Amino acid sequence: MTNHPIEMFKYHTWANQTILGRIKELPSSVLSQEVNSSFPTIAHALSHIYAVDKMWYLVVTGTGMPEALQVTQQLNGSILHSVEEYAHSFDELAGQYREWFRSQTDLEQTILLDNPYAGIRHTRLSEIVLHLVNHGTYHRGNVSTMLRQLGHASTMNDYALFWYQAPRQDEMTSEV
Repeated sequence: MTNHPIEMFKYHTWANQTILGRIKELPSSVLSQEVNSSFPTIAHALSHIYAVDKMWYLVVTGTGMPEALQVTQQLNGSILHSVEEYAHSFDELAGQYREWFRSQTDLEQTILLDNPYAGIRHTRLSEIVLHLVNHGTYHRGNVSTMLRQLGHASTMNDYALFWYQAPRQDEMTSEV
């Protein structure tokens, strides 16, 4: 049986590496070229995706959301110098998530989420995973638009393409 939050996280990881792979094919200056979009540069968008992924990782591993936001706030504006640095950072964080997934016996368990912007609510771990994937998808769309504004084609990174390109493994033996 497929564990959908884990499958969606696999997609998220694949989609991040797919868009980063496309950016690697372009001149290195594309990261820092300013555009009139949701973020001033592609680097800012990538830093934001990473910071939010890291914030949610801290939350699911036991840090309160206010503290996790405080810890990752500087990451949101921290601009890396190369696509390779972003790829490495995303890959390293994905490895931390994979370890966390392996330690989980019930992604439907709830935690008390104290969101300083929205309030307190009981939230399933699976909901958090799906939110982080949805957030990444939204902002990869921003990156695709920014690439087009800069005169470059993006690359398809839809979930349906993931179905055909990512290797499928037996759920009982697959690594997250």
